[in-house]
Amino acid sequence: MTTAARHDAGMTMKEHRLNELREFLRSRRARVTPAQAGLPDGGARRRTPGLRREEVAVLAGVGVSWYQWLEQGRDITVSPQVLDSVGRVLRLSSTERRHLYVLAGLNPPAPEVDPGDQDMCGGLRRLIDAWLPYPAHIMDVYWNAVQYNDAAAAVLGMRPDVVQNCLLSFFSDPVYRSRAKDWEGTASRVVAQFRSACSECPDDEGFREIVAQAKELSPAFAELWERRDIAPGGQTFKDLLHPLVGELKLESTQLRVPARPDLTIVLHTPRPGTGTAEKLEWLATPEGRRGAMGPVAG
Repeated sequence: MTTAARHDAGMTMKEHRLNELREFLRSRRARVTPAQAGLPDGGARRRTPGLRREEVAVLAGVGVSWYQWLEQGRDITVSPQVLDSVGRVLRLSSTERRHLYVLAGLNPPAPEVDPGDQDMCGGLRRLIDAWLPYPAHIMDVYWNAVQYNDAAAAVLGMRPDVVQNCLLSFFSDPVYRSRAKDWEGTASRVVAQFRSACSECPDDEGFREIVAQAKELSPAFAELWERRDIAPGGQTFKDLLHPLVGELKLESTQLRVPARPDLTIVLHTPRPGTGTAEKLEWLATPEGRRGAMGPVAG
C-alpha cells in the first residue's frame, strides 16, 4: 500500500469514527427526557421527547456552538473533563462512557461495574462449579480470591483459614509452596504478572498495600519486585505435586467478563496426555474426597 493509500485509508477510518460519534450522541440525547435532566418539558413547543443540543450544552457547562460541532462529528479538540460532563448529562453507563471516549479519539477510562451488573456473581459461581472436577476460582483486581470451587480447595490448597489473596498465599502459604513443583522458577513469573496488573492502575493504593504486605512477608518477593519485570497474564502452565495423586500438569487460563471488569475467572485445565484429567476425576470421587480429609499439608 502506498503512502497516499494509507493516508486515504486513515482518513476514511477517522471519518467513520466521527460519523459514529455523531449518531451515538444524537441517539443518547434523544432518550433523555427534560424531566430526567431537571428541566421543564416545553409542552407543545418541543418537537422531540429528548433534550435539545442547547440544553445539553448548558447542563454540561460547555459552549453551545462547541457541543453542536461535537455532535456534528467535526474534528475538534476534546478533553476527558468535558466528555465526562456530557456523559453525565446524557446519563451514560460506564460502558457507554468508555465508548464515547473511543469515538472522540481519547484513551478510555478504566472499566467500571455498572450497578445493574453487580448481581452477576451468582452466575459466575455456577460457572466455576460447573468446571468441576477441575480447579477454578475467581479473583478481584488485587488478586483476592473471591470464590473457588471444591477442586481448587483440593488441588491448590485454597481454604478459609489462610489469607485469601493469591499473591500473598503464593509467598506465605507452606501448603501451596510444597505443591509447586518449581516454586522458584514460577515465582518470578507470578511477580511479573502482578506488576503488569498494577501497571493498569498506577495510582491505585490497593495495589500498593498488597505489595507492601508481600514485601513484609517475603524477602524473595521483595527481591523479585525490584527487578521490575513485566509479564502478561492470560495462559500459563502449572506443574504441581499433590500428596495423594502425585504430579499434576495444568494450564491456567485467566478470563475477564466485560460486564464485571473488577473480576477475573481463573480456569485450570489438565494438559492432554499427562494423566492429569484422570487424577482430578479421582480426587472428586468419594474415595478421593475421603483421602483429602486428612492433613492438608503436602
